[in-house]
Amino acid sequence: MHKRIAVDLAKSVYQVAESVRVGQVSQRRRLSRQAFRRYIQEQAEPVEWVMEACGTAHYWGRLAQALGHRVMLLHPRYVRPYRRRNKTDRNDCDAILEAARCQGIHPVPVKSHEQQQLQQLHGLRETWKKSRTQRINLLRGLLREAGIEAPAATAAFLRQAGELVERPELARLSGLLHIVLGEINLYQQCMADCERQLKQWHADDEIVHKLDEVSGIGVLTASALTNVVGQPERFSNGRQLSAWLGMTPREFSSGNRRKLGHISRQGNVYVRTLFIHGSRAALLAAQRCQARTPEKLTQLQRWAVETAARVGHNKAAVALANKLVRICWAVWCHERRFSGDWQSQAPASRAG
Repeated sequence: MHKRIAVDLAKSVYQVAESVRVGQVSQRRRLSRQAFRRYIQEQAEPVEWVMEACGTAHYWGRLAQALGHRVMLLHPRYVRPYRRRNKTDRNDCDAILEAARCQGIHPVPVKSHEQQQLQQLHGLRETWKKSRTQRINLLRGLLREAGIEAPAATAAFLRQAGELVERPELARLSGLLHIVLGEINLYQQCMADCERQLKQWHADDEIVHKLDEVSGIGVLTASALTNVVGQPERFSNGRQLSAWLGMTPREFSSGNRRKLGHISRQGNVYVRTLFIHGSRAALLAAQRCQARTPEKLTQLQRWAVETAARVGHNKAAVALANKLVRICWAVWCHERRFSGDWQSQAPASRAG
């Protein structure tokens, strides 16, 4: 009979529930970190480990898989509805066991050590970017309070920031503000180092290079997408990938009444943000091409420009991001190069 073990992960105390018969818990344990490691290694026969896809889950998943066990990681959002009454480690284990019985919940693939390192590299760059933005906003606020006007563009502001902090109005703060400028330069250098490592990491990755050719998609977005998705075969079409990233409309429907709202925003926030920023750049490039050389517009660019004229720039950017996600899936799965004029071939109708 198949044995399933649910684990409620934590920093130091791990709650374990063993189940041999479906719907019944045969044994419970409360283990320390070292005891939990020994507990995994002591399993004589392969079992199924079920955990929430949270901190350290992929590490323990790789450890169990190396010993021949099967691992199922479930998204915490899908486990939460199965928890009854109060939130305790015991009830969390029961909820994990109940959620594992649902065939409609798709498990999260266990990431390899290399995938996690790549994800952490993206996380470091994002953290430094946020810190840089905080320092820039701090300088802007101090200059504004002193009545000093500063350029709106970030690049232009940073070029003039050294001169602006030397103004007489900020004489007593000049030394401290130069420290802030030094922090900004440090964060920019750290971000550049991360981007350099990403390019070196994917120097021989053919898929990343193909995705890099898509309008609005660079190495950063292509790298993040391939790392998060892992295996594109998990999605039967591009719309499923787009829905997984939260790019499709949120639906409020009942009976014959169907209402579509804004995008669901229920997927990976970081990857979705990269796609939307990339689509904004692609839309601006298409509008410039429309103003200068309209005869060079591709069908994708023409569609983006017409959509922006009809629904507005921001909505068009999100719609274009949705389309770019589907294009990336097609380029990835069908192993073809990107073309802004590509059209799917409609099946030929059969003669009667």
